[in-house]
Amino acid sequence: MSEAGEDVARILAGLAEKARRASRSLARASEDTRNLALFEAAKALRERSDAIGAANQQDLAGLSEDRNAAFRDRLTLTPERIEAMARGLEDVARLPDPVGRILAEWDRPNGLHFRRVATPLGVIGMIYESRPNVGADAAALCIKSGNAVILRGGGESLHSARAIQAAMEDGLRAAGLDEACVQILPSADRALVGAMLQASALIDLIIPRGGKSLVERVQREARVPVLSHADGLNHTYVHASADPAMARKVLLDAKMRRTGVCGATETLLIDAAIAPMLLPLLVQELGAKGCSFRADDRARAIVPKLEAARTDDFRTEWLDSVLSIAVVDGVEDALDHIARHGSSHTEAIIAEDAEAAAEFLNGTDSAVVMWNASTQFCDGGEFGFGAEIGIATGRMHARGPVGLEQLTCYRYEVIGTGQVRG
Repeated sequence: MSEAGEDVARILAGLAEKARRASRSLARASEDTRNLALFEAAKALRERSDAIGAANQQDLAGLSEDRNAAFRDRLTLTPERIEAMARGLEDVARLPDPVGRILAEWDRPNGLHFRRVATPLGVIGMIYESRPNVGADAAALCIKSGNAVILRGGGESLHSARAIQAAMEDGLRAAGLDEACVQILPSADRALVGAMLQASALIDLIIPRGGKSLVERVQREARVPVLSHADGLNHTYVHASADPAMARKVLLDAKMRRTGVCGATETLLIDAAIAPMLLPLLVQELGAKGCSFRADDRARAIVPKLEAARTDDFRTEWLDSVLSIAVVDGVEDALDHIARHGSSHTEAIIAEDAEAAAEFLNGTDSAVVMWNASTQFCDGGEFGFGAEIGIATGRMHARGPVGLEQLTCYRYEVIGTGQVRG
């Protein structure tokens, strides 16, 4: 190993060793103590709001000019978003304690009583990109679930991440907990990410939250178990039975509320039976909000001004004011399109026909499916989880928003009265 490689390994090992010690004390801490840390960290976020905003401005000033508006939006921390982070910490603190839950218990003929009990995972490595609030969400969920976390934010958000980290340390100190429960890598050096991925003896779980290239790198290089965040290649399907006013309202929110979040709709599937009447209205209203389109031939036959879609457009997570459009023949055709092009993240159907809705909801392997609601509700806070640190697909050990429950495993407790097997 080169001298530089040895330095990277030494830095990570030092962080991980401190995290391991901290995780043991955090796992034994009372629920009240863990909650106090979160309430105090929320207080610190508010008190440090100006400093966090100033750090965020440094990050924004350092962005290259080729970064689009959606990327800048993901990176930006307004006073309202800082307040939302603080409230998110408080929401997590108010949730039921995930640690120590009895998941199952039973008695055996040998007289032993068995219990399966929820326990923390240990040390979690969280790798995320441009959204600095993810660091606060991850820290909150890990503290509440008794896990230590090592954070690695994107290079573009490093000043913001450090400012948020300082508030989390304030909360831990105020509760008498080890500050090493929440640590951040000292730089955005990609070699440190590589070291995290190889640290099977130091880190118990890696969670990547970011674009496709990050997730693919983690899956390719990791020697640590990975809970992957899914691409948000989400579909809204407007069925022939849809209420047109509802479809217009829901799609506008699903696409345009925040285009750079993973819950945004990227593809509109519209039933051929309703498309001639409704599609021109949808295009007009979305276009007025700055949306552009990539449409298949059937959609362009109805609205000729639409730009023709390439095949790859239906496999693109735009994270921008761009919407792919395809006309389909009923539920089965919509499901076939989703199976070919989707990422198993979130799908929605707008329909008044309950049988059609049930067929759609039962017909995908996506982590989240919705009926008559915007895909942008795919968010841990909206689910009542307080926060989230990613959306896991059905191919993982968790499905949907990853919250407190998904950050625990379990142990077996066996209680006897002196039995021996003899």
